[in-house]
Amino acid sequence: MSAYAIQSDNIVTFEGTSGVTDGFIVVKDGLIREITQRKPLNIPCYTAAGMTVTPGLIDAHTHLVHAGSRENELADKLSGVPYMDILKKGGGILSTVRATRTASIEELKDKARKSLDIMLAHGTTTVEAKSGYGLDIHTELKQLKAAKELNGEHPIDIISTYMGAHAMPPEYKDNRRGYLDLMINEVMPKVTDAAFVDVFCEDGAFYLDETREILQAAKALGFGVKLHADEIEPMGGAELAAELGAVSAEHLLKTSDAGIEALAQAGVSAVLLPATSFYLMTGSFARARDMINAGVNIALATDYNPGSCPTENLQAVMTFAAFGMGLMPIEIIRAMTSGAAKALGLTDRGAIKPGLKADLVIFGTPNIDYIVYHFGLNHVHSVIKDGIFVKGGLHADRYDC
Repeated sequence: MSAYAIQSDNIVTFEGTSGVTDGFIVVKDGLIREITQRKPLNIPCYTAAGMTVTPGLIDAHTHLVHAGSRENELADKLSGVPYMDILKKGGGILSTVRATRTASIEELKDKARKSLDIMLAHGTTTVEAKSGYGLDIHTELKQLKAAKELNGEHPIDIISTYMGAHAMPPEYKDNRRGYLDLMINEVMPKVTDAAFVDVFCEDGAFYLDETREILQAAKALGFGVKLHADEIEPMGGAELAAELGAVSAEHLLKTSDAGIEALAQAGVSAVLLPATSFYLMTGSFARARDMINAGVNIALATDYNPGSCPTENLQAVMTFAAFGMGLMPIEIIRAMTSGAAKALGLTDRGAIKPGLKADLVIFGTPNIDYIVYHFGLNHVHSVIKDGIFVKGGLHADRYDC
């Protein structure tokens, strides 16, 4: 139907503020038209009594499209085998690169579609998807094409990022300059299916001067830029993100005080990935509280990938953000809605506000605190995307509030 209203006891509305009780959300033609505490007339009205409505969740950092999996490395990880030793045995990221290079586009889409279904079931309505498991022209473009096609076939909106600078491909291990030239001069000019370019700026991956060169070239081609920054060492990645006017810097476990201040001053969003800290058993989390206090916009994301964080579930991330970072439930919801929208440069979603997309999650909980408090299960009752129920629904016997 083109117009209807949903009544809820608890609506999380503007910029992640929870304050509208016993209110109505009016949806028409895929957009939010009104939030009111008076029952709308002459349109169908559904009640979500005892439930909580939030904006659709936005996962602002994933490596969605890839082939293969790496559960065979789990025993080594749990036994403390260093990553470089796993890599030498043929595992690690290069294992995923080999699988992705040999997969067909339909195989990539089938695997990614299953992940998107899981994401949707847990409340995600928009997802960022990075390439970076091809590290050559053909496979990188194949990953981006798969994401573009899925964007038109699946209810979730997919925002694509080119990340050829994810690792040094084996055929270029002795020719770093050659791979930089390949990305800058041959691959990026052919990338038409991505909004952003991202670089893994880290010792052993891509250094500060290389990252600057790649991202300056990306900006000249009209891309927005992002950085994987300061995950393992405080290399100054956050400061570089500020210098370049990046839309976001991501990971940031080791960012310094100066780096946090630079992000705040430049208006660069911080995309934080607490489930990765948990899965890698690092014993540390990004300094979310210090970033918030400094005025940095933060987003929380899954970092879904086959090696360091194989989960599509943003509700699991809520648990790690609360108990690992000390964030409050309202801060977590904000970081997965309006904060995440800002980290992707999106202005048409992320809040329950007139004029924005009607992307909504109905949680079967009395409030947002309960979502985090009762952890380890899926609290989603229904998901609405562009005004359409794409998961669950409010039943006929609850029709007409």
